[in-house]
Amino acid sequence: MQNYAGPATAIDQNREKKLASFDRLLTIMDQLRENCPWDKKQTFDSLRHLTIEETYELGDAILAGDLSEIRKELGDIMLHIAFYSRLGHEQGAFDMADVLNGICEKLILRHPHIYSDTVVNDEEDVKRNWEIIKQKESRGEKSVLAGVPSSLPALIKAIRIQEKARGAGFDWDEKSQVWEKVQEEMAEFQEAAEASNVEEAQSEFGDVLFSLINYARFMNINPEEALERTNRKFISRFTFMENAIKAEGKKLNELPLTEMDKYWNQAKELEKSQA
Repeated sequence: MQNYAGPATAIDQNREKKLASFDRLLTIMDQLRENCPWDKKQTFDSLRHLTIEETYELGDAILAGDLSEIRKELGDIMLHIAFYSRLGHEQGAFDMADVLNGICEKLILRHPHIYSDTVVNDEEDVKRNWEIIKQKESRGEKSVLAGVPSSLPALIKAIRIQEKARGAGFDWDEKSQVWEKVQEEMAEFQEAAEASNVEEAQSEFGDVLFSLINYARFMNINPEEALERTNRKFISRFTFMENAIKAEGKKLNELPLTEMDKYWNQAKELEKSQA
């Protein structure tokens, strides 16, 4: 394994400042753990849901393109990493050095095209190598899909499952084949729905979603991000409609759908003018 130093960059110029800031965080974490009543009570389990919440808040900031909020949320997540590392140290399991060295070793091992003599042509080769190396690390004892966390939201889990399967070579060759599968699943869902077979329709609907997610992957579209953008767009339009109706002294729940549509279309036109 060769040692890759890489060219000097502007980033290296404030390395001491960064290291000092990191040391400051670890020092504060130690002080809080030893002196703050709340911090002293925390465990891996008690912090888990808070970490998930912070991760979603970071996701919101990224979608909003708010760099100031991204910075703040990254700080919150970094605090959690420091907290978990402190807990691991207290239990004699690991500390921050172990965490950081662990990820460094993983990155070096899984990027042989940077730190060794492996040749890659594109990002697909990189992804494929990553999965192959993971399988070698587990000596084939684990399923290719074992690395997909069971607690992931279903949509994100579907994305990761499909990525893992692709990394193992189990994938369609052409985008058109995937779209044919989407149409096939939609026909089966429609058949079950028209037969009022709720249980079968639910199963087929899941297949429709899974196949659509797969097609999105072939289109280089992140389906979770696409759906979230649609959620935000709906909220924006609905809120505009509510406010416009209220401004005219009317009540939303007393209007027919045809009149609601007028305000909805106004919201759409406003979006176009601001684009």
